[in-house]
Amino acid sequence: MLDSVVVYAQGAVCRRVARGTVPQDGRVRVTGLPRTLDAGSLRARVLEGAEVRVTEARVEVEAEPLDGEDSGALRREAERLREEHAAAHARRDRQLALIKEVAALQPVPPGRKREDPPRVTPVEAWLELADFVDERLTGLHARLAELETELRDLQHALDIAEDRLARASTDAPSAHVESAVSAVVALDGPAGTEVGLEVEYGVPGAVWVPAYRLTYRQGDGAGRLVLRASVAQRTGEDWTGVQLALATADLGRRTDLPRLRSVRIGRRQPAPEPSGWREPPAGLADLFAGYEAAGPRPVRPGPVAVSAGETLVGGLVPPPPPPMPTPPPAFGGPPPPLPVPGAAYGGPPPPAPAAAAPPAMRSRPGAGGSRSAKARPAPPAAPQAPGGPAAAPPMAVPPPPPEPVLGPPRPSGAELDYAALVLGGADDRPGRRGLLSPAAPFDAVAEEYRRRAESVAGLALPGHAVRPRRSAGSFDHRFDAAARVDIPSDGVWHTVTVGEIPIGLRTEYLCVPSVEPTVYATLVLSNATDQALLAGPVEVSVDGDFLLTAALPTLAPGRVRRVGLGPAEGIRVTRRTQVNESTAGLRSNVTVLDHKVHVELANGLARPVTVEVHERVPVSSEPDVRIEERADWATPPEAGAEHHAPGTRLWRVELPAGGTTALDGGYEIRIPAGKALVGGNRRS
Repeated sequence: MLDSVVVYAQGAVCRRVARGTVPQDGRVRVTGLPRTLDAGSLRARVLEGAEVRVTEARVEVEAEPLDGEDSGALRREAERLREEHAAAHARRDRQLALIKEVAALQPVPPGRKREDPPRVTPVEAWLELADFVDERLTGLHARLAELETELRDLQHALDIAEDRLARASTDAPSAHVESAVSAVVALDGPAGTEVGLEVEYGVPGAVWVPAYRLTYRQGDGAGRLVLRASVAQRTGEDWTGVQLALATADLGRRTDLPRLRSVRIGRRQPAPEPSGWREPPAGLADLFAGYEAAGPRPVRPGPVAVSAGETLVGGLVPPPPPPMPTPPPAFGGPPPPLPVPGAAYGGPPPPAPAAAAPPAMRSRPGAGGSRSAKARPAPPAAPQAPGGPAAAPPMAVPPPPPEPVLGPPRPSGAELDYAALVLGGADDRPGRRGLLSPAAPFDAVAEEYRRRAESVAGLALPGHAVRPRRSAGSFDHRFDAAARVDIPSDGVWHTVTVGEIPIGLRTEYLCVPSVEPTVYATLVLSNATDQALLAGPVEVSVDGDFLLTAALPTLAPGRVRRVGLGPAEGIRVTRRTQVNESTAGLRSNVTVLDHKVHVELANGLARPVTVEVHERVPVSSEPDVRIEERADWATPPEAGAEHHAPGTRLWRVELPAGGTTALDGGYEIRIPAGKALVGGNRRS
């Protein structure tokens, strides 16, 4: 059964658990794995049973016909409605054509000769035709209205069916043939021993973003912050009753350390580092001589099948695996061709001389390092001169012998990716046995499943939501859900509750009267835990009533941030300024601009509040221009969590319930005459 899932920034790691007894042949098949499974991430280990260990774990893909009738009910319903919609559309088109044909009926008078006298128009026939057309069109339009209504109802039903099909879980097979993915685990231990087996694998197509719900009561110094998560997954496997964990790490990030190479200028260069290629050991081919002499492998009983929610039970003999595609050349086999002696190490091999082969034959490096001849069509024969013999066709020249391979080998970049190399076993072809080589390429069907699963990364985010990889910065965090959850594989957002986080908060009010005469309420949140709070939407409820949904910034452990709650109608603020211009100095060569600021606050709430008033003092880059302040305001701290513009000054005022206060401040700007501009020194 699927026990736990860890969802990363993109992708997930699933963990299955099975319990039972070790079979006679020691082979266990864990069935029901998703088609998007990453074969390189399969891991297996024994949880219970000290005498048993895992010796092998591999992935097998099989095709089985579907015997159930309910797996494609939504698909069949959509196909039926699509056919009915097409038939109704055709009936509506035929009705429109019939209406057009009847409406085109009109009287056509017979032809009249020039010598014929004028004839009297039969008015009764004209009126009868008009009545017939009118009566006929009335019935046709009534039928057209019925067809339009039927077509509209079928279109609505078809839209609903297609939407349900698109939102349905991808855990169900999408065709009449189901691809069964299994993990075959080989156990080494006494038969009949009770054992607990764990199988772990990675899948793409899972994303998550954090969300919060904050409830508090006015006047309290603490609140209740519930961490929730919006999770979307299209892995092809429904997560039912799993223990969910959420991580901000990148599942596909490489963990090998980069190698920093130095660049030297000059003739003397350091010797090239060894590439890691090693000659295959002597007698490697003889190592498998006994294996080949034993003949084909006998058919053994099938492994024990383990499906979701079952124990280890006996299974049938599995069908033979499909033939593997031809892999790249083995790493450690015959080295590729190298440049001639004297060429720079690591550079491309020089081109073969033109005289090495005739125009009809060219040589190219083969996969195993030898040179194979590739014939090209011979050039056309020259035209025969009048009275002369025909030109003789060119003679076939045998290819030249291959050039000797000199110098150390130069493996390709794929062969130097040691994390992706696979050691060939006894069942591989002779050129891969016992050698390291790049893994076989993924099959096209699995790549298509993975491409569809990764489409969840393009889902539109909820309001104020931020990707966890972006908000976590350079650190990684993990959050474990308190209870088991159910998340279907339908590719839409599902909200789950992760747990409650203790947080300290207090309510403060902020205003900038020089910009806007409005006081705003803010929540000052402090994170006293050892876990970071990632950025995301937070639903704020005060005294049991929902207030608003705000954007919570990333809150690292020990940090303090503000969250805006909107205007506070119960607190009023007014601001008045006065500017006096005068001169000073012996020759009145200094212009003095005296600014006075008067701010009044009135608290109309039934509780005391703390108001922070922001003002701004001009900042001069000229040493001759002096600014002298005359106020009791404070300078904001430079190392705080909030960013303040240069020249910002703060007043912090404690207002009792129903109380008022006045704040006075000001500053003088002294400008020498050489720095003054005519008519440009006045500031409001």
